[in-house]
This record gives sequence, C-alpha cells and structure tokens, in this order.
Amino acid sequence: MPGGRMQLLININSMKIKPILLTWLLSVITSVSIAQPVKIERWDRFEVTLPGPESGNPFNDTSLSADFTNGKEKVKVDGFYDGNGQYKLRFMPEKTGEWHFKTTSNNRSLHGKEGKFICVEASGDNHGPVKVADTYHFKYADGKRYYPFGTTLYAWTHQPEELENMTLKTLASAPFNKVRMCVFPKFYSGVENEPTYYPFEKKGENRGKDGKTKFVWDLSKFDPVFFQHLEKRIDDLRVLGIEADVIIFHPYDKGHWGFDSLGKENDLRYIKYLTARLSSFRNVWWSMANEFDYIKTKPREVWDVYSKAVVKADPYRHLLSIHNGSVYFDNWKPEFTHVSIQNGSVVEDFGRATLLRDVFFRPMLYDEVCYEGDLPQRWGHLSGEEMTSAFWQGVIAGTYVTHGETYKNSGDTIFWAKGGRLIGSSPARIGFLRTILEKAPGPIQLADVWKDHKTATADSSYYLVYFGKEMKEEWEFSLPKKGGPAAGKKFQIELIDTWDMTIKKLPEVFEVASPEEYRIFDKDRKRIRLPLKPYLALRITEV
Repeated sequence: MPGGRMQLLININSMKIKPILLTWLLSVITSVSIAQPVKIERWDRFEVTLPGPESGNPFNDTSLSADFTNGKEKVKVDGFYDGNGQYKLRFMPEKTGEWHFKTTSNNRSLHGKEGKFICVEASGDNHGPVKVADTYHFKYADGKRYYPFGTTLYAWTHQPEELENMTLKTLASAPFNKVRMCVFPKFYSGVENEPTYYPFEKKGENRGKDGKTKFVWDLSKFDPVFFQHLEKRIDDLRVLGIEADVIIFHPYDKGHWGFDSLGKENDLRYIKYLTARLSSFRNVWWSMANEFDYIKTKPREVWDVYSKAVVKADPYRHLLSIHNGSVYFDNWKPEFTHVSIQNGSVVEDFGRATLLRDVFFRPMLYDEVCYEGDLPQRWGHLSGEEMTSAFWQGVIAGTYVTHGETYKNSGDTIFWAKGGRLIGSSPARIGFLRTILEKAPGPIQLADVWKDHKTATADSSYYLVYFGKEMKEEWEFSLPKKGGPAAGKKFQIELIDTWDMTIKKLPEVFEVASPEEYRIFDKDRKRIRLPLKPYLALRITEV
C-alpha cells in the first residue's frame, strides 16, 4: 500500500444480489476482514472510500464523519466529497493497536458503515508529524530532533507538470526540509500564468472592463481534481522528507480570480474542506496566511475565527502560524504553535533575532528575511553571502530562517514563485550549516543573551561562535560564565569557514579556569590566530 493508504470501497446498494446470497457474502467479507486485518503504520494515512449521492450539491447537502476508537482513545474525523459519487474519510493513527471506525451521515447509504485496521509501529523515515519541543524548538512525534531549514515556493503546484517535476528533482538534492507553499494560485510579478486546475467549479465567464475574460465560480462547489493534485505534491514532498507549510490564504490575487475575497461563509467552508482533506497528512503545517495584514478584505478580528476553525477541524493539532506583512499578529494566542515572521532586519546583525523570541516564548521562524536574487525590489536582491549570514544569525540566536531565491535575469523561472532550478550560491552553504547543527548535542541558543551575541551553546560542553562580517587576527579563548563549564574542563576548537564550507581542527587543547566576573578563560589565557576573512565561526567542544 504506497504511502500507507488503504481504500475500502463499499457499494452493496448497486449490486443486484438475492437476500440469502447477500447474507452469505457479508459473512464472508466479515470473516476475511477478521482473518486478514489491514495494517497501517503509525502516523501513516488510513483512507476509506464510500459511494454516495451525486445529485444536488454533495459538498453542502451531505454530511459525513466517523469515530475512530482504540480502547479508550476516540478520534472524530470529518469526511469529504471527492467527486464522481465518492466520499472519503482519512485518519492518521497516533497510537498502535486495533482501531475501529463507524460512520455518521445524514445520508442512509453512508451512515453506520463500520470497519477496522491494525496500527503497527512506524519504520524507516516515518518519524511522525513535527511538534514543538523545549519551548523554542521542534521534534518529530517519535522524539527525533527536527531543525527547520526551509525554502519558499509559493506557486509551485500551479505550474505545468514538467516544471513541477523539475522542482521536485531540485529539492531532492537541496538542503531544505520545509517548503512554504500556497493553496490558491498566485497572480503576481513573475508568476502570472493561469494554473491547470482551480479550487472551485466554474459556472461561466464574464468579459471585464479591461476586455479580459473573468471566470465566474460556484463557491459552494469545490473542484476535487485541484485538491487531488495538491495532495499528490504534498505526498511527493513527504517522500523527500520535506514538511509542507501550507498557506491557506494570501493577498496575491488582485481581483484576478477573487480567491482572496470569498466572504466569511465561503472562507469557513473552504477551511473545513481543506482540513478534512489534508489533516491526515503527517508532513502538513498550517499557515493561516501569508502577509495577513495585506489581505484588505479580511479584518483583523476574523483571523481569530479562522484560526479557531482550523484547530477545531484538525484532530491531530498540526503546527499552526500566521505570517505578517508590516504588522505582527497576536502570536501568543493559544491557537498558534510557533511564530512566522517577515522581517529582514532581525538577522542583519548580532543580537536582534533573539528579541522577538523573548517576546512570544515560542519557536521563531523568520520565514521571510528577503531573498537571494537580482530583482529590483529591496526584498529580492540579497547576495549569497547575505542570505547565508542571515541563517547563521538566526541559528546562533536559537531561531530559524527560511530561504528564497529570486533571480530574474537567469533566463529561468523565479524559484521563489514557480520553482524549477536553484542557481544561487547560498543553498549549499545553508546545507553546510544544517549539517553542523544536526551534529550538535541539541538545539543551540545564545549562551549570554544580554552581553554576548556571538556565542551560542547547546550545553556546557558545546559552543558555536560566529563572527559574521567581522575579520579578526586572533581570538582569545573566552566563554560566557552563565551555564559555563567547571574549572579544569578541557576543550578543542575547530575553525569553520562558513563560505568555503571547510572545517579545520586546531591542535591546541584549552583548559578552562575559574570564572572572572562574567567570562571564563583558558587558564593560561591562550589565543588562536585567525585568517583575515569574513564569515568565520568556531566550534568549541569538550575533550
């Protein structure tokens, strides 16, 4: 069963079977089910497909849900209409053992259907969904550490198949384990093509004042093919070990399709349908919006309603954030699990990135800090050095940064918008940093947030010192006193060139003395020589 999916198709009503034969057939089906229960890995997706009514408006007229039970554990999930007379229920088991389900519906043909499956332990690369850990960081559900190294691909699922496949091929060899992506298509500079699929059913066309054709949508009816395609691409990311940070709303429509101004009732219907379809995908994160404050058709107070609707509809409580343009939202509200921030200044220099972390007391993802590229806009022309340094500034502060690439003059697509190939110089260096962080004994943060904004620590046996653009001839061994090692502990130093991606182990061994005021020095006040280069770092580990 690829991807851990199981389909159960029940269509007895359409069979012309005599009652006696039907009774016998049902007993056989039941005995086979008992003898050979379906097995699904923990955190994989169990799917039930049921035939039902096609007449009227199945999206609105027919309700479907199911209770999944395992001992005292009970989880209710909503079903959805998937077109062609098919209704689906999806479930992500978080507990091993035998699960039973029973459906509830206002339609007789869908009501009271029962079944079961066996949930077994996860294997291979299945670590479960990502959760918040240790206040500011993340782990997979099985306890494995997760460090988000994301990139931006706003409209990659709205491109021709060949380009989407090229994007996946690029991601397969890229260092990124999270992708920020929109559900709705985007109409913006650099991405003005019509998508292959649309989220709603078309009911006509109008000629606008500008002479251009405008589609008229039936907002009460979704196009399942659009969502099936989105799901396929999210599953493609899962195979690559990439989290899909799904952006539910965005302001980049400009009246072209009207998906940014559906109205509250239609917005809530869309949220209910989207969460019913995607909540069982273990690699999904929810982002309520990109630049929520730029969507002028949605007042600030409505985001509380929408975020609560997502939490209520998602039985697994996937990660949830809301991304800002110019004004921050109330990220401390209980619906949000982490903070998604647009602000390039926070990672331009030392000591800034940690400030917002200490305001919200949640994991900080600086999901937009400007992009590496050559666009004329001020947000779209970072150098590779600046993009790489932004990641280092975020990481040493105990926060995380998201990449984007906006090269226009390459003759290729703009990766940040449509995907395609990566041509920038920062991704390899970002991957180098990811390797360093994942080899650390745990998440890192500033050792002395008040006075030392260059020294990060995982514990008293592990430190990273980052110099940024500063070029130094030498460095005296010196660590913050706070949480520091005891006198007599010995350390070694590795010189990291974050741009050339080299690590050189230095021969000296350092022995720390008792603290002097706020610092800890080597007992002989040893120093090391440094090459006069920018973007150097030191990894200091206990011997």
